[in-house]
Amino acid sequence: MRRFIRPLIYLAVGVALGFPIFSLTYYTMVRTSTPQFCASCHEIQYAYNTWKTSTHVNNAQGFVADCMDCHLPAPHDTVNFFYAKTWHGIKDVLVHMTMDEYDHRANREKAWASIKNYQCMKCHRNLLHIPDKRGAMLAHRTVLYPRPGYEKICLDCHRNLVHNPRAFYEYKQYKAYYRGLGL
Repeated sequence: MRRFIRPLIYLAVGVALGFPIFSLTYYTMVRTSTPQFCASCHEIQYAYNTWKTSTHVNNAQGFVADCMDCHLPAPHDTVNFFYAKTWHGIKDVLVHMTMDEYDHRANREKAWASIKNYQCMKCHRNLLHIPDKRGAMLAHRTVLYPRPGYEKICLDCHRNLVHNPRAFYEYKQYKAYYRGLGL
């Protein structure tokens, strides 16, 4: 009986310390993973406002792709997700503290260069099943299964979907209507 007491005490102390630390870490990650939190920095306010007017928020499906969906690995890849989120947070704080003026254009180019196809594919999984748009289906096939030397990234064609200033909220389902108005 005596040989079980010490391991049980260690286990109890480990649970008593580990559970609150894990809970606080998880709570912090959840609270800092919202677009509203990202927008709390004035440098990111522009990106937040332009994101709100994009089809990544306003679409017929009612789906919203937020900051984490595009700028971080999938959450189920836990280690990479926490590493990338921590790195982005530290980088953003350093930029805030050291830069005199935030250059949206230059930083947008850096962000676009860091986004890989798999990040888009987290949400856009059915690109090869677009029955009424054969051209789009074939174009996506060349991106998903490129010939060597002809590799493309999603942003080669879809660069202006998000983080561009718009005078109105752009709903994909009303795009033809907007063109008719000359907007």
